[in-house]
Amino acid sequence: MFLAIDIGNTNTVLGLWNDGKWVLDWRISTERNKTPDEYGILLAGLFENGEVKKEEIKDVLISSVVPPLNGVFEKALERYLKLQPRFVGPGIKTGLNIKTDNPREVGADRIVNAVAVFNLYGAPAVIVDFGTATTFCALAENGEYLGGAIAPGVGISAGALFEKAAQLPRINIRKPEKVIGASTVTALESGIYYGFLGQIKEMVRLLKKSLPGSPKVIATGGLAWLWEKDADCFDIVNPRLTLEGLRFLGEMNKK
Repeated sequence: MFLAIDIGNTNTVLGLWNDGKWVLDWRISTERNKTPDEYGILLAGLFENGEVKKEEIKDVLISSVVPPLNGVFEKALERYLKLQPRFVGPGIKTGLNIKTDNPREVGADRIVNAVAVFNLYGAPAVIVDFGTATTFCALAENGEYLGGAIAPGVGISAGALFEKAAQLPRINIRKPEKVIGASTVTALESGIYYGFLGQIKEMVRLLKKSLPGSPKVIATGGLAWLWEKDADCFDIVNPRLTLEGLRFLGEMNKK
């Protein structure tokens, strides 16, 4: 059994792969102040609730964009699951040609997503990941990772508005019934929803225009479903894309 862990700034996603399928997956909050013991107990509890015997897990690969938590998870897995995890980073085989100015600075999550797309759907492709940041990645047809764009995510953008504007309330992010908001809340809902919708469609259009051929557009991340219909530019929405990329990397880099 293979355990994939994606440590993001807001959420950490875990998935168990066995016999050719994902048998279980979880999404937990990323908390930088948790100790190895706290994370270890949490992980052990998830596996116990899922009726997974820790002895069945033979390999762990972690993608992380939160370096301070790398050692925490490593100690938690060693202490509570008797596992030595591997991390996505320099030296790992990806099957891609990273063509950015400094390949070492590209986030592990972006590389993992590109690996998943290249192996599942082929290239050229545009990848949109709705996380703490909204990332747009361009993948050329020969497996060249060209880079892309990074924008503030919808969650932190809405949160910043609430924190900096004294008279604006915190709202739930959702599609409003009307574009014209008749109250402060519905006006905020409209601005955030349709503002980000415009950003998504225009960024995808520009990236597709910059790639040869007919790029597929693949979306992932916790809020991809929110714009799935109205964006009308996604060919595929795969909420497990990062886990899939970790699975492929695990196979490429078997011990």
